[in-house]
Amino acid sequence: MAQIIAVHSFRGGTGKSNLIANMAATMALQGQRVGIIDTDIQSPGIHMIFGINENKMERTLNDYLWGYCNIKDAAYDVTETLAIEQGNTSTVKGSLHLVPCSIKASEIARVLREGYDVVRLNDGFQEFIRSLKLDYLLIDTHPGLNEETLLSIGISNVLVILLRPDHQDFQGTAVTVDVARKLKVPKMLLVINKVLPNLNFTDLQQQVEKIYNAPVVGILPLSEDMVQLASKGLFSLRYPQHPISQTIKGITNQIASLVVSH
Repeated sequence: MAQIIAVHSFRGGTGKSNLIANMAATMALQGQRVGIIDTDIQSPGIHMIFGINENKMERTLNDYLWGYCNIKDAAYDVTETLAIEQGNTSTVKGSLHLVPCSIKASEIARVLREGYDVVRLNDGFQEFIRSLKLDYLLIDTHPGLNEETLLSIGISNVLVILLRPDHQDFQGTAVTVDVARKLKVPKMLLVINKVLPNLNFTDLQQQVEKIYNAPVVGILPLSEDMVQLASKGLFSLRYPQHPISQTIKGITNQIASLVVSH
């Protein structure tokens, strides 16, 4: 049974897309069949991490939602990108496919103006899993809480909530945690990102776990190396021994150890 993992943050700019991309890459390198769907329709961007030129995106999630194509027709096989990022030093055992959103202003405006059928989005999740025989589907959600985000959270086996050590993030995360519990999400995990390296990570973990009564599975330090990469590639493959890469691998392994039924 495929595991659906929704990755969410209440506010933008937390590093959600980078976390998803690197988690998915790690899973694929470990032999899993992985899919990503970018449902952040208002501000898409995860395709850039995989080097997909928006001018060459023939089909996107938007086309599927408006009935122009099947979901698999909007999926791009980015498995080869993983091998390239590693310098072709090893063979990728699994596979990774990405369904991006359109970056065209006219299509973003159309979604904002007309909306779309959220039931069709759910059908697309299931069809994507079936057609590519996925082990894991990772959903890149829109920040905050809207209809598609509530759907993604509600159908997920595992919800990963990303937050920064910031009072606004803390408050927003409390709302997300409350909603997730009302939706009866089977497993909820917290990841703290962009933490100043001189902070006491153990104290921070204990503080956050006490606030939300949920496990913190990883703390990612604020990194100049990550800032310099500027989402132009997969950090964990470029810098496999970096503390961030090692933490992401640890997060991925903890998720892999969970077989959660909804």
